[in-house]
Amino acid sequence: MGALQSSIPDISDSVWFQVSKPVSKPRLRLFCFSYAGGNASAYRDWYQQLPDDVEVCSVQLPGRGSRFKENAYTNLDALLGALESAIAPYLNASYAFFGHSMGAQVAYELARKLRDKGLNEPEYLFVSGRRAPQLPAKRKPIHGLPEDQFLEEIRRLNGTPAEALDNPELMALVSPILRADCQVIETWDYEPSEPLAIPVLALGGAKDDNVAIDELEDWAKVTNKHFGLQLFSGDHFYLHSATDSLLNCLANTLEKAVGRSDNLLSKVVQKAASKIQ
Repeated sequence: MGALQSSIPDISDSVWFQVSKPVSKPRLRLFCFSYAGGNASAYRDWYQQLPDDVEVCSVQLPGRGSRFKENAYTNLDALLGALESAIAPYLNASYAFFGHSMGAQVAYELARKLRDKGLNEPEYLFVSGRRAPQLPAKRKPIHGLPEDQFLEEIRRLNGTPAEALDNPELMALVSPILRADCQVIETWDYEPSEPLAIPVLALGGAKDDNVAIDELEDWAKVTNKHFGLQLFSGDHFYLHSATDSLLNCLANTLEKAVGRSDNLLSKVVQKAASKIQ
């Protein structure tokens, strides 16, 4: 057990992940994927409300945050290929995926890609604020619109925090990233496949005008394991306003999924070690 854990490389060395509190021997890594236009800082403080042995790894995509000088991806297949290479060295520890909005789409497709490559699969998939992937698009593409029309559509969709949209200097930096992310989403063609063999929990805001409850419920069709649905007070960005409730839900779900077996194994190892001593 100790030899396995000690062989896990330091994830903080990768530009793809931001870890506010590194854990030397994580019981589980929670990889968090942000919404369109967002960056890893959205999950910066989550470790404070999750178990100490859960390492929160915020995914930092190119074109934003510490990687602002890099070109943002505009194609999901290319992004998934890069993510697969970046994340593969860190899958020899238990892990789970959380993704919000665009991040839910990326997390789901990455989980499928890892499965198809025969790599370790996540213990849990949390999909937040996103319609089930098999549902047809509800709106026309916007990533190629003129700037004023593009920003008007972004505001109408309530997919970007108002404080960002009302800051011209910030939007001059964020708009190209938003366009790239919208292109990733809008040019993606869903291809049906066998359901995932991992549990899935769909999450959403009770007042989210972008995602209906039945559209969240349809995530049940992507797994042949346990499926759950949980709503929180708030709109599309409930994860910022109902953070305490959300993190409590994640902590409890992960504990039920992996905590008991891990704790039992830990007790067995400790008991065996005491007898040797």
